[in-house]
Amino acid sequence: MNGPAAARRSLLRALPLSPAVALLLLFLAGPIAYCVVIAFTDLQLTGQAEESFVGLDNFRRAFQDDAFLNAVWLTLVFTVLSSLVGQNTLGLALASLMQRASKPVRTLTGGIVVTAWVLPEVVAGFLLYAFFRREGTLNAILDWLHLPSQNWLFTLPILAVSFANVWRGTAFSMLVYSAALNEIPKEITEAAEVDGAGGWRRMWHITLPMIRRSIATNLMLNTLQTLSVFGLIWVMTRGGPSGRSQTLPLFMYEQAFQNSLIGYGTAVALLLLLIGSLFSVVYLRLLRTEV
Repeated sequence: MNGPAAARRSLLRALPLSPAVALLLLFLAGPIAYCVVIAFTDLQLTGQAEESFVGLDNFRRAFQDDAFLNAVWLTLVFTVLSSLVGQNTLGLALASLMQRASKPVRTLTGGIVVTAWVLPEVVAGFLLYAFFRREGTLNAILDWLHLPSQNWLFTLPILAVSFANVWRGTAFSMLVYSAALNEIPKEITEAAEVDGAGGWRRMWHITLPMIRRSIATNLMLNTLQTLSVFGLIWVMTRGGPSGRSQTLPLFMYEQAFQNSLIGYGTAVALLLLLIGSLFSVVYLRLLRTEV
């Protein structure tokens, strides 16, 4: 009797979740499954009567394609510079400084940083394009200081788009770390100050260990968001010049919609999903680690 009754109770408890599960299956799992199927075909947008199954040919083609390998490398560089180093470090620094700042300074700084975050990606891309272009704001400042200027979007495109992503996305890290720092008991930091611990020692031995879970969560969310950045880079450089800022989302778009190779582009998208999954596994293992 207990078995059927317990099963009915479990079913009743699961019923409120069924609409959400159905929506996830329809709009998330369904498209992903369809993309997996397409990745093993030679589907094209034009000039093809019907697609055919090609097995692993699209994936073999990707790993033999120098442009794909270049896009993988640039994606990793872009992610490390703008997410793991840029947004994470700057967000923590801003959160730490705002802990000690006056309320007007906190309000002004937070408003400026959050404004960059809430801007649409395309708008942010145009703003940073105007900042880095040959006749842009950065070169005007350098000319005023009598320093050498250059065409940043041509000479250092991956660094320019990485800086743009840091500028736009740092607010999220700042908010995460501000919340985490507020949860640290003041008695602990005050006791460390009494014992003679300086600012760097308190940060390294007290603050960072106590917010380690927040750091891992922030890194995971920032990394997954950065891996999918498309509009910002497209507006600023379109992946150029000569593919020197072409990350995997732009390479995927080029193959699928400009070259009409839907099957190949979808295979690249699955490989990008795999890279994101590997990052997620690493961060989830860090989250399971006891603080």
